Amino acid sequence: MVSGLYSWFSSMCTAFCFMFFAFTILLSLFSVVIFVLRLKLGCKCEICHAYLTSSWTEEFDNLCDWFTHLLEKSATGSIHIHVLGNTITANPENVEHILKTKFENYPKGKPFAAILGDLLGKGIFNVDGDSWKFQRKMASLELGSISIRRHGFDIVSSETQSRLLPLLSSVSGKQQVLDLQDVFQRFSFDNICKFSFGLDPGCLELSLPVSEFAEAFDLASRLSAQRGLASSPLIWKLKRLLNLGTEKQLKQAIKLVNELAQKMINQRREKGFSDRNDLLSRFMGTINDDKYLRDIVVSFLLAGRDTVASGLTSFFWLLSQHPEVESAIREELERVVRSSDGRQQIASYDQMRDMHYLHAALCESLRLFPPIQFDSKFALEDDILPDCTFVRRGTRVTYHPYAMGRMERVWGPDCLEYKPGRWLKDGRYVPENPFKYPVFQAGQRVCLGKEMALVEMKCVVLAIISRFNIRVPNPKQTPRFAPGLTANVRGGLPVLVQEKAIAS
Repeated sequence: MVSGLYSWFSSMCTAFCFMFFAFTILLSLFSVVIFVLRLKLGCKCEICHAYLTSSWTEEFDNLCDWFTHLLEKSATGSIHIHVLGNTITANPENVEHILKTKFENYPKGKPFAAILGDLLGKGIFNVDGDSWKFQRKMASLELGSISIRRHGFDIVSSETQSRLLPLLSSVSGKQQVLDLQDVFQRFSFDNICKFSFGLDPGCLELSLPVSEFAEAFDLASRLSAQRGLASSPLIWKLKRLLNLGTEKQLKQAIKLVNELAQKMINQRREKGFSDRNDLLSRFMGTINDDKYLRDIVVSFLLAGRDTVASGLTSFFWLLSQHPEVESAIREELERVVRSSDGRQQIASYDQMRDMHYLHAALCESLRLFPPIQFDSKFALEDDILPDCTFVRRGTRVTYHPYAMGRMERVWGPDCLEYKPGRWLKDGRYVPENPFKYPVFQAGQRVCLGKEMALVEMKCVVLAIISRFNIRVPNPKQTPRFAPGLTANVRGGLPVLVQEKAIAS
């Protein structure tokens, strides 16, 4: 009897294993066939061939620069990558059509949700409809008032004075290379955790402790973004099914992210949240689902950490090539912030709002190096864009802020030059059409944290340039970006720090 059961069980295991491996082999072959068909039969155009064979890398270091080149050559400012089913545009009229005029026809969509679903879950950046409206409404309560923005300013100022400046002083004049991108990521991570979750991870302490969460988050972001670059979603879905390669790494990274996000939620619950005003406490007052809370935590970490750090990294790289801009910011700082005895003080929240040149310099930097280089939607129904580009139902539609900032037809013949003055009129900052400059998105999905992000960047810029000279060893070397949800420079931004002499 026992031997019969064992024999039956053994045969069933053998049959299951055979069926499983047969299925995986067939799925693999199917994926390869799809890839080959797309390469050989589906489309023989030069663009698709260059994308699939990566021959574009012979001329361009960054994929975004290749797309910029293609969009500049296009008569309409739009192109279609057939093998990706992706229409890409750098036309401001198209951007307004997608983000405002036909907003309901261009949601994030299920394909996008699938790509980032393992990392972002049902967080605000990965959902549509009622879930998006609920999270946006809750977040707007946190970010919309002046009092909350001042509170955020106080947190950033404290982190700047207690951690950022002491760290820079500790390496000043020692010919010790410091990765400024890593410093900004740590700085932003501490700030977003304090502001949104009421917790202090202490990533920017002088010892620069290793953060498992930050490392896992970086890896998960990079690998999730790589899914969107695959010629067919079947490729990454198959790897996920078999738990192979990058999908195995992604699974492990997300597991750690989940564990540490849950730890944050538990810590906030233990300390109490009913009388707290941070973002997580607001959500915990109305949501009992820890999985949903986890998705919210991860989404706001992505928004508050990576984008600010990316923007600051690009700004200081540009500043290293334009000392005249740095001098102009210092002059404005001395003019706006001066005590009765003539000594310079720390800029207040209100004083920063009067620094028009600083604001222009940051906006100009973000024009050339937006932290989010492109953003995609999916068409619910057939549509025609203002430039007469036909969009078939189910097509991925991408607007490209990075490319738009480099379009002569959008910004004029000096579009590749870093000129803060283009944002000023009679010395005052003048905003641009948000659909021409969709760095913070536009329309109904415009970034709620825009003002907070700019305040944080201004705090950092003023604190650093008023006390230190930052030198980039190779300022003429063009940044090479790593694949990711935000623009991160490969190898970081190595700098040398020298503290300025303080006038008596």
